[in-house]
Amino acid sequence: MLYNLLISLVEEFSALNVFRYLTFRTGLSVMSSMIIVFLIGGPFIKFIQSHKITGPIRDDGPIGHIVKKIGTPTMGGILILVGILFGTLLWADLKNPFIWVLLMVATSFGLLGALDDYLKIKYNNSNGISSGKKIILQIVISIIAMYLLIKFGNNDHLENLYFPFFKNVTIHLGLFFIPFSIFIIVGSSNAVNLTDGLDGLATVPVMLVALSFTLICYVVGNTVFSDYLQIPYIPDVGEASIFCGSIVGSCLGFLWFNAPPAKIFMGDTGSLSLGGSLGAVSIIAKHEIVLAIIGGLFVLETASVIIQVISFKLTGKRVFMMAPLHHHFEKKGWAESTVVIRFWIISIILALVGLATLKLR
Repeated sequence: MLYNLLISLVEEFSALNVFRYLTFRTGLSVMSSMIIVFLIGGPFIKFIQSHKITGPIRDDGPIGHIVKKIGTPTMGGILILVGILFGTLLWADLKNPFIWVLLMVATSFGLLGALDDYLKIKYNNSNGISSGKKIILQIVISIIAMYLLIKFGNNDHLENLYFPFFKNVTIHLGLFFIPFSIFIIVGSSNAVNLTDGLDGLATVPVMLVALSFTLICYVVGNTVFSDYLQIPYIPDVGEASIFCGSIVGSCLGFLWFNAPPAKIFMGDTGSLSLGGSLGAVSIIAKHEIVLAIIGGLFVLETASVIIQVISFKLTGKRVFMMAPLHHHFEKKGWAESTVVIRFWIISIILALVGLATLKLR
């Protein structure tokens, strides 16, 4: 919005040429998103508290966990969504179709999460929308997103699957691209949702993944860097760096309020939106497998739930004291801050490994 306005004035004011630089606008996106979340965060939390908008806490978790978190406001993901929309709409090129697909995914998954949070609050239980209905709605949103991406996105590599560490290994997915993409977006969305169980636990890993994909989108959309790194060049994908930057800024601002002890939870409003957005970005940038590496913490959390369910159904025994994995370590006696910080460290290591794949081919 502001970018398109400023660029239209370049002939009259040559200094405005600086806004043509993607790196400059990405930095502005990070700062804008962070500042808006900072500014509205305090008043928003007071409003939520005054209306007693608090989510139910799992009653089968660690006792200390239940006691400390009961009464904490939820739906903080609204703050994150506002930050993402604000930063992206201000500084992205709104003529770029990739931007609109990403905004559509972020907003749609956010609204779905908000409905889920609302039902949990209304009926004072942790059920919300049934799992089956939620998955169906996520699939529908993903199908619409992929339709828009195929119809309007200028991406000749869209149906290809590229493997990290190998420069010449590619699989053309063909018609299988659609179900594969749905799996990535829905899986990513639910993986972040499962990880969001402790103060700040999901926020920092999401920020690290978004920061990594800010760089990935930039090099994928740059002919010089993509050629040097021997990765596919995709025109206009660099603009997605603005969107990723807005996620980083929004999460930075939100972490101010979400850091232990959290003043507000992001809820499904934030976790579903962030996870779905990261999945969509990885598809646009054709780095889906790298997403699984950088976001390996989300994969581990999801795998712990799957293993727990399968083990209990087949043998009647549980592998973990409690799933997802972060609750297992809480049950073992780890302090919440210990679990969170150690999981952050794991996320940093995985982000470095994922970024290393750009060069190690």
